[in-house]
Amino acid sequence: MQVHYNTYTLELEDIPMDIGYASEKITLYDEKNTQQSVGGHNGKTQLIIALPFINKTVKDELRKLDTLLSSEEESEIECHLIVANAQHANPHLDHIDFLIDKEGEFGDWYGIRLHGDVLEGEFTKSLMLISRDGALFYDEYPKDISNPFDHDMLLRKMAAAQACYTGKGCH
Repeated sequence: MQVHYNTYTLELEDIPMDIGYASEKITLYDEKNTQQSVGGHNGKTQLIIALPFINKTVKDELRKLDTLLSSEEESEIECHLIVANAQHANPHLDHIDFLIDKEGEFGDWYGIRLHGDVLEGEFTKSLMLISRDGALFYDEYPKDISNPFDHDMLLRKMAAAQACYTGKGCH
């Protein structure tokens, strides 16, 4: 898969996980070096945002997502912003945890690590919604990293992910 950033064309090192596949439980770290688990089946809907950089435009978009998530608080959606390394600054949002993939597991398992010139080793801009049963329910990978996420679609998919889970398995 190719993505664009300014005049650069970058490739993903691997193929991103497909919708419906079980997500992998990964250990990540917060700024205080405390381990946190993301993905897998934990009984909660999880929204995972990965970014290659955090600039002013991205911070503005994250604030909008944070506001959007504040209205969804009662629905028990965990939200995590994941970056590839500790060189990124925490944007300090109320409803989005900032986590670092120090061991490289997240980028490898989820297939979102970039290869090529300016953003080598970083994650592509991506959004993944994992349902309460641990399966990837929705994803979004903008072809141009500068493009914002589709917030309207995300709202619809979050509502659908919450509504479809019965806790009774597939029978």
